[in-house]
Order: sequence, then structure tokens, then C-alpha cells
Amino acid sequence: MIGWLYDLLSRRAEHGELGERRGALVAGLEGDILEVGAGTGANLRHYKRAARVVALEPDASMARRLPPKVAEAAVPVEVLRGSLDALPFPAATFDAVVSTFVLCSVEEPGRALGEIYRVLRPGGQLVVLEHVRGKGRLARWQELFTPLHRRLAGNCHLNRDTRSEIGQAGFDAGGVRAVRIPGSHPLVRAGIQGEATRISS
Repeated sequence: MIGWLYDLLSRRAEHGELGERRGALVAGLEGDILEVGAGTGANLRHYKRAARVVALEPDASMARRLPPKVAEAAVPVEVLRGSLDALPFPAATFDAVVSTFVLCSVEEPGRALGEIYRVLRPGGQLVVLEHVRGKGRLARWQELFTPLHRRLAGNCHLNRDTRSEIGQAGFDAGGVRAVRIPGSHPLVRAGIQGEATRISS
């Protein structure tokens, strides 16, 4: 999605409950933080205690809207262009990785989660807020509309079971719970939120 259009469509939600959710997720994070798919920077104003945040964003139209939000952030932020398919960092670099509304649109979720696992330090956290496949009638509608939605919304899948994929990647997903995504249309209302821990090996 084009950066300015994303900001326009999400403005009301970001100044309401969705913004509060983001703050609850990231304000207390400490140490070295990687945010994957940083988008237009909606999370950046919420970091309060991080030593540094590396904001990784592959889309040029999104990344162009990051500098003003970087300048207003309360913590040091470095912006990089890059993809979750092959993160440009050594193993065990970060204390936490933040993913908000990202894992729905990557081509290979398992590979992306494997890369996140690799760059996290043992005991580090994957912090997520994602929309996911729902249940019953909602799930059937999501299956029906996913092919169209992918074309209209930057490869965004409506029907991913992201919590299960996080567990399959080797994380302890006990801290990830089902939530309702605020300010969203019905097909993206089912969500997950919380922290998954990289199991020490």
C-alpha cells in the first residue's frame, strides 16, 4: 500500500485504541530492538526505554515517511531498507524483534520467522500484533477473499494461522493471545498480540 494512503486510512485508529495497543507492546522494551516492516513509523513514538531501534522497511513509499517520525522519537532510531527473507545482521544481535501487521504479507512466513529467531539473542522476545485467520464463518470468508485482498493490499493474507507458525519456528508462544484488532474491517478483526520467547538452545 502507498505510504500516504496507509497513514490516511489508519489515522483515526492510531490516535485511539490501536495506538494504545502499540504503546503497551513496545514502551517497556529495553536493549537493542529490531522492528521489521516498520511501515510509516507508527510504533516509533511509543518506544521509551530501548537503547536503540533499527527500523527495517522494504517499501520505498513507506520508508519515505519515516524521517519525521524518527526525528520525534524518544530513543535512537536507525532506518534500513531490507527484507525479512534475509536479515542483514549477525546471529544473536537483538534483544527483541517487533512485528506489527507484517507477517500477513511476507511470502514465506516460516523463513521470515526463522530469520527473526536467528537474529534474536537466547531468551529474546518476538513482539507481535498481527491479524490472523478467524474461526467458523469468518474463516470461510477470509479464504474466499484472500486472493483479491493480496492483490489490493500488498500481498496481505487474511487467512494465516500466525500463532501456530510462531510456535513451529521454535518460539514459546505462551505469551501470545487472541485479540480483536481495533479500527479494522471485519475480515481483519481477528488478531493476536503479545510476546513469544526465543527458546535458549
